Amino acid sequence: MRNLRCCIIDDEPLAQELIKSYVAQTPFLELVDTFSSASMAVKTIIEDKIDLVFLDIQMSELNGIEFAKVIPSDCKIVFITAFEQYALDGFKANALDYLLKPVNYSEFIGAAKKALNWFEMVESSKQHKDSEEYIIVKSEYKFIQIAVSNILYIEGLKDYVKIYLEDSNSSIMSLMSLKTLEASLPQDRFMRVHRSFIVQTSKIKVIERNRIVFGKQYIPISDTYKDAFNEYVSNRTLSPIKEI
Repeated sequence: MRNLRCCIIDDEPLAQELIKSYVAQTPFLELVDTFSSASMAVKTIIEDKIDLVFLDIQMSELNGIEFAKVIPSDCKIVFITAFEQYALDGFKANALDYLLKPVNYSEFIGAAKKALNWFEMVESSKQHKDSEEYIIVKSEYKFIQIAVSNILYIEGLKDYVKIYLEDSNSSIMSLMSLKTLEASLPQDRFMRVHRSFIVQTSKIKVIERNRIVFGKQYIPISDTYKDAFNEYVSNRTLSPIKEI
C-alpha cells in the first residue's frame, strides 16, 4: 500500500485539529503541513508534490472552489464544509469527495480510501502493457478505469460526455468536454464524425445512409467530417465505392 502525502487547509482551528487527528489515525496518510488560508498552501502543494488536500470551501481570503482551479490536476481534493449547497460546485471542481462538518472518522476514512483507490488505479494503469491502454474518468464521485479497446463511441452533451462500451448496455457519464476526452484518446484509433460524436474506427461494422450503425444506435456523419471519413473508408475498401 502506498502512502499519500496530504495537507489540511481550514481557517477554523478546531476543525483543522480534528482533521489532523484523523490523518494521524490513518496509516496510509502522511501529513506534510496545515494551513489557515489557501494562498499559504500553494507553494507547498507544488514544490512538495502533495497528493491529497483536505480543503475547507468557505474561507475569507480565497474560497476552496476557486483554489481548486489553480492547483495541479494530479493533486486531488476532498472538500470539507458546513454548507451542503456547495456539493454541486465541489463536484464540478473535480473533488474526490465532499464531507459535511462536523466530520466523523467513518466518513473521513471513506474519503481517504477513495483517494487511495484512485492513486492505486492510476499507477496500475501505467503498468499495463503498451498493447492495452486505459483511461480513468470520473463519474459522479467514482473514478472508473476503462479499457480504450472496449470503447465503441462517445457522445458529447454540453458539459458532459457519455462513453458507450462494447460489453455494456449502459453508458458512463462524466463531467468533461468532448474535446478534452478526444485529446486523451489515440488519434490513430478514434475519429470525430460529428460535433457530438467520436467513434473507435475498428469497431465500425455497418455504415448505412451516411450513418454509422452500432446495434440500434445510428451515429450521424456530418458534412464537416465527411471528407475525412470517406477517405478512411476508401482506403480500406476492396472495390471502388461512391461517397457515402
